[in-house]
Amino acid sequence: MPLQIVHHPGYDAGFAINHRFPMSKYPLLMQALSARGLAVPSALNVPDPTPAPWLKLAHAADYVEQVVACEVPAQVEREIGFQIGPRVSLRAQLATGGTVLTARLALLNGIACNSAGGSHHARRAQGAGFCTFNDVAVAALVLLAEGAARNILVVDLDVHQGDGTADILGNEPRVFTFSMHGERNYPVRKIASSLDVALPDGTGDAAYIERLGDILPGLSEKAHWDLVFYNAGVDVHARDRLGRLSLSNDGLRARDDMVIGHFHALGIPVCGVIGGGYSTDVVELAARHAILFEVASSYA
Repeated sequence: MPLQIVHHPGYDAGFAINHRFPMSKYPLLMQALSARGLAVPSALNVPDPTPAPWLKLAHAADYVEQVVACEVPAQVEREIGFQIGPRVSLRAQLATGGTVLTARLALLNGIACNSAGGSHHARRAQGAGFCTFNDVAVAALVLLAEGAARNILVVDLDVHQGDGTADILGNEPRVFTFSMHGERNYPVRKIASSLDVALPDGTGDAAYIERLGDILPGLSEKAHWDLVFYNAGVDVHARDRLGRLSLSNDGLRARDDMVIGHFHALGIPVCGVIGGGYSTDVVELAARHAILFEVASSYA
């Protein structure tokens, strides 16, 4: 069976090519997946924008209304890192709807991946750090509210700590949040996840994989997980502009295979989101993100 992939052309909000957030990586990722034979038309799924009531499960109602109306205060826009105009607002709604759809497809098929998502700095009150809505938190709360899942695990391996996810889900006993990230990286003020593991600058493939391998078995024993959200940020790569860790492409592949293979062996569905990745060579960056889909396809 081909890997179920969720994508929408609106994931690209058309930022200038020199913007710090490499928005063009989304269409370039789909080009990379097509070139690898992974974007099978029958397994491509197009999301709808997220309804406001779903967004308000995770975010303050006034903030949701500001984003939808494109009336976000300038101070909040500065914390997010870009202005919230119509294309950016729609993109945030589509990417969040994409993660909800991906989660549903994962529950049906065992694994599915969104070609966006992982906006883990968006907190309950507002967005931050290039993140407008927290798609994983929204999707988790939607599934719990519907009864589609009872216990959810978040495995966040983006190089930046998942502070927004921790903020939104910290008082939700049915969700366990795990973040393994660079100790000295953004955000300066961390918000405690259920489990945080901070890595020193320069951590490379061997040390990273060893540490992750020690942690995964314990996560599996904490509950009977109905679904795992896996944030496969590639900003842990040695050539990432914002990363400070030192993984190679082989390290990314080994990491993704360790996570997906571990939960696949236990029969636990995995919803993959791409998370962060920052580079002036956006074609190379898209190829790094494609590794998640290459690995996931081998378990589909």
